[in-house]
Amino acid sequence: MTGANHYDVAIVGGGHNGLAAACYLAQTGKRVIVIEACDKVGGMASSGYLIPEAPQHLVHPCALDLMSLRAHPMMPQELQLERHGFKQVEMAPGYAYLHPDGNSLVFWRDPHDTAAEIRRFSESDADEFLALMKLVNAFVDMALPMMRVDPSQRNFGAKWEALKALIRNRHLKPEIMALIASPAYTTIMERFAHPITQSAMCCLLGAAGPITHEATGIYFALLGFIHRFGLGRAVGGMQTLSNALAARLAELGGEILLSAPVAEIIAAGGEAKGVRLKDGRIITARAVVASIHPKMALEMVTPGALDRKALTRVALAPANAHGASPLKVDVALRGQISYSRHEAMRPDGLSLRKSVLLIGTSEAVLDNFKSAARGEVSQLPYLWITAPSAVDPGQAPQGQDIVYLYPVAMPVEPREGWDAIRAGVGQLVIDQASAYMDGLKEYEIGRRIEASPDLAARLNVHRGCVVHVDTSTTRSALMRPAAGLGGDTLPVAGLFLGAAGIHPGGGINGLPGRMAAGRVNRFLAR
Repeated sequence: MTGANHYDVAIVGGGHNGLAAACYLAQTGKRVIVIEACDKVGGMASSGYLIPEAPQHLVHPCALDLMSLRAHPMMPQELQLERHGFKQVEMAPGYAYLHPDGNSLVFWRDPHDTAAEIRRFSESDADEFLALMKLVNAFVDMALPMMRVDPSQRNFGAKWEALKALIRNRHLKPEIMALIASPAYTTIMERFAHPITQSAMCCLLGAAGPITHEATGIYFALLGFIHRFGLGRAVGGMQTLSNALAARLAELGGEILLSAPVAEIIAAGGEAKGVRLKDGRIITARAVVASIHPKMALEMVTPGALDRKALTRVALAPANAHGASPLKVDVALRGQISYSRHEAMRPDGLSLRKSVLLIGTSEAVLDNFKSAARGEVSQLPYLWITAPSAVDPGQAPQGQDIVYLYPVAMPVEPREGWDAIRAGVGQLVIDQASAYMDGLKEYEIGRRIEASPDLAARLNVHRGCVVHVDTSTTRSALMRPAAGLGGDTLPVAGLFLGAAGIHPGGGINGLPGRMAAGRVNRFLAR
């Protein structure tokens, strides 16, 4: 079939993974269209002026930091995104932990510098940290090559690199396996004795999920990424990354259709045929990439084309299954924040304005996840806070700030419902953050609060899960999102998943889109 509405590939979802898939496919000469329900591209990799009272304060409604992209830098390099306006800067330091007593612990780029921070509180904890980093680095060396490749392929090169890392570190294998298989909390508490070290580690790793669960030792990869790759920010906001991808796609001849929600992924005779939009338009294609949540994607497929087992399997794939989800509170300020109490106690006079600050204690991290599982909001502060405009002043008017508050573990389904508690919880978060962030309450112009059901409605994400499917060893590689759905093909020929619900998972890196493009190219070449 040929015609204006016929394409080689139709991509459902204009997030950064969908755009990346489109660019990679267009580079090979495919005629590609990206179909996005919202009025702009970006999805979770977006930014905009979303607080009516503060029209010049740039808000990042979801992703802000670039760690995963620095660990997997292929997309911006291969797609020449710098030519289209994408630029990032490294934050130094990226993360710092603030204890309620006024002390702070900085996670520097060099692990020895981080160890020196820890040594201010405990000599033994500093030594344990460096010993732990040997295990973490060995694990990252083994895991990184396999994270970057399609698990459905033979990947001899990646397997050889992973094997070489295993051989180099074979004397550490029992310790590495124990680290990965254990709860992250167990490792933290058995290795570190000082409450500040314990709390800093719990607050950092808790961002990946409940640290008391089995096999959450994989969360220590965050430490490896921080020290090996550092933390970056997109100059001008995260939207510049998605806009650069869109510009590259246009340069390659690809198309983008905005404000066009998809009603159906059309399948007939066991094959994907295209999509039907909610306004009735039909777009035909030789292949379809669903760069959205896998549950929503498969539920869009023509009824009867997928069996009940496959639909059930993906519907029950864990998405915030532990009951916790982040809350997002953005606050526009008429002045600039500071952290005077904690900076005054540092021996080096370091300014913390440009860093991401981790707030809480080890007890608070555990209580937040336990409370969320019961449908309750913990009264103990556990949140990440930062001012994006401190790194990039253009994101707010001169002399002003935009603040990003991120409580990590709020209930997905609070007993009273989010409509009843949203405003009160937002105020609680601001009150908790203001104990650390000077000027937060005094300078407020306006605020924006988004809970898990708000995110779910805005971006069609199951249970508001920002990584689509919970991160775990049992939901990786070919098992992500579920058995039989993480490989090179789906039960409907020509239909592919291409977002955080497939390997290697969440994060701003474009790898799922890159992988989906490879799968489509192999399919169309048959």
